[in-house]
Amino acid sequence: MARMPSAERRRQLTEAAIRAMARDGVAKTTTRSIAAEAGVSLSVFHYCFDSKQALVEAVITALTDHSVTVVKEALLPKSTLVETVRAGFQAYWDHVRTHPDEHMLSYELTQYALREPGFEHLARRQYELYGAAYIELIDGLRRTMDLQLAVPETVLARYLAAMTDGLTLNYLVLGDESAWTDILDTVTTHIAGLVHDDGHRA
Repeated sequence: MARMPSAERRRQLTEAAIRAMARDGVAKTTTRSIAAEAGVSLSVFHYCFDSKQALVEAVITALTDHSVTVVKEALLPKSTLVETVRAGFQAYWDHVRTHPDEHMLSYELTQYALREPGFEHLARRQYELYGAAYIELIDGLRRTMDLQLAVPETVLARYLAAMTDGLTLNYLVLGDESAWTDILDTVTTHIAGLVHDDGHRA
């Protein structure tokens, strides 16, 4: 087996854990099955992660990064604020539509962490990551587009996290892709109304 830096090995095992958990469920996924999924020995797994809590936290962080990365790439300033906001929501929606297993896993991890003794802090960590990700995205837009917010940044970040959380679960349960163009347009109009471009509504 070729040696690789420990950080890269952790990423490899984290992605393997995501695949295994999405396929088999969080509770049924074992360290042995994750090691097998990654094609490494169990001793390599335990060298990289000293507890299941550490693994679950790495999985939560990676899943958040997957979504945030595609949104960041889509948020290059467009000609108008509305177009920029719409592009961000569209990128997120496309990720939900093409990777529903990852988003279902995110909800499963929340429930697992809340119910499993010693893991409760990871559910809080998960939602703190969502808020931090939105603050980062908001700050990026404020720097590039000279935006003024109609509500405090932390309030807007938590609101965006709660809204996308609910919309994602709604889609995972109900499906109906045909409705989502109108839904995203409605969300875009609403959020753009909370953000001002050079002192004017978008």
